[in-house]
Amino acid sequence: MALESWLVKVKAAFSHSLDAVKSSPRLHPESGKKRRNLGVLAFEVSNHISRLLQLWRSLSDRNVVTLRDEIISLQGVRKIVSNDEAFLLGLACAEMVENLRIIANSVCRLGEQCDDSSLLCFGGIFREFADTGRDPNQWVQNRKDMGGLVKRMDRYVATTLNLLRGMDELSVLENSLKKLVSAKLDQHGNSSSPLSSLTTIVAANSSKTDRERRVSDMQQRIVWQKQEIERFKERSLWNRSFDSVTSVLVRSVFTTLARIKIVFGLIHPYVSQSSPLQSPPSSAAIHPTANHETIASTMKIEDHESKGIFKSNSRLLEPPSTTLGANALSLHYANLVIVMEKMIKSPHLVGTDAKEDLYSMLPSSIRSSLRARLKGVVFCASDEALASEWRDALGRMLGWMCPLAHDMIKWQSERSFEQNSGRRNDGDTSEKRKSVFLLQTMFYANKEKTEAAITELLVGLNYLWRYEREMTIKAMFECNKVFA
Repeated sequence: MALESWLVKVKAAFSHSLDAVKSSPRLHPESGKKRRNLGVLAFEVSNHISRLLQLWRSLSDRNVVTLRDEIISLQGVRKIVSNDEAFLLGLACAEMVENLRIIANSVCRLGEQCDDSSLLCFGGIFREFADTGRDPNQWVQNRKDMGGLVKRMDRYVATTLNLLRGMDELSVLENSLKKLVSAKLDQHGNSSSPLSSLTTIVAANSSKTDRERRVSDMQQRIVWQKQEIERFKERSLWNRSFDSVTSVLVRSVFTTLARIKIVFGLIHPYVSQSSPLQSPPSSAAIHPTANHETIASTMKIEDHESKGIFKSNSRLLEPPSTTLGANALSLHYANLVIVMEKMIKSPHLVGTDAKEDLYSMLPSSIRSSLRARLKGVVFCASDEALASEWRDALGRMLGWMCPLAHDMIKWQSERSFEQNSGRRNDGDTSEKRKSVFLLQTMFYANKEKTEAAITELLVGLNYLWRYEREMTIKAMFECNKVFA
């Protein structure tokens, strides 16, 4: 026992000395200065990298073709958002630029912690590049070098996510150990009471031995988990310097903006159009189209030159007063459409309470139009042919409205997740995770057209609900006649 105690003490002392060596600041190999690492900021930076990777991959040739040929051609988008292709493409471009601006602001804050003078001035250099196309530090990468940066950032995200999971697991283990120790202390506190029999004493000692074994096992698992966390820190962003990480992000941000300009044709006329990035083929670009002149005017390239690309795009993203977004109704109407979707698919399961709850969700404008539509409607709903026609009509309407509603929920949840959890990210930056553009949600939907469509859904749902109710009553009546 004495030997075991001595070994435990030696192991603990060695572990503490090793931790002290690992946690001590490292010297920069060239300057001899202490290298400052990201530390706990690794989780926030990993989130920024994930967003940047997602934006970069949304600009791939395949995704650009999807945007141009599929997303802006969605039936719902054309019906209640806009039928103007140039306007829709301008919205997509403006949203990408705005997302990149937000990421660049975070990179700028990281740059303030760097020793490299060019990284310290990143904000001003980036704004100049955005407005004029000048790249004095040659931060725009060619496709091959950008591919290397993408792989590097993917590793950063993956290893930092492993570190986060390891820390969470350590927290669970430590909480479990606290509970075991508390139970052990409670047992000692109650041990002063006399035991009534030898059997009780044996049982108590057996339980005590088992608890001590579990405590010992838990302590060993915690030691191993801490060692695993140290290994994760070595490979993740935690032990990367501000300069090295910011350098990767700066080059990626510049290259992403250059790619946006190439894809959407935002090339400044007085700057050479040659770029380290290869231009996409005509089949995978926005600007080489028959409507190039219209697109250029809608996206206001001249405004980009006079007011700056970020200000002009920010203005374009502001929803007009006639839209749901301007009236703060887009998310509410999306939820309303999803509720109606479930009811229309199973009208026989809709009870009176559910119907009243749906009615309580309706704004006054839709209630008024619904009352006007239902005024004078005969309450008998037993026509099977008419019910079938309503099912088909509602199915077609849901076919183009539901994608916008579901994308609205998805877009909102993704933005809320990013805003409320700088420490959390799921590490999913793959091509499979498609970006949801604001234009394919209900944010820019015309309020009057959307309310008219929702009113029509409510009228049809009302008929189907009454039809199912009358058919149920009729079936019950026929059944009672049989058994009467």
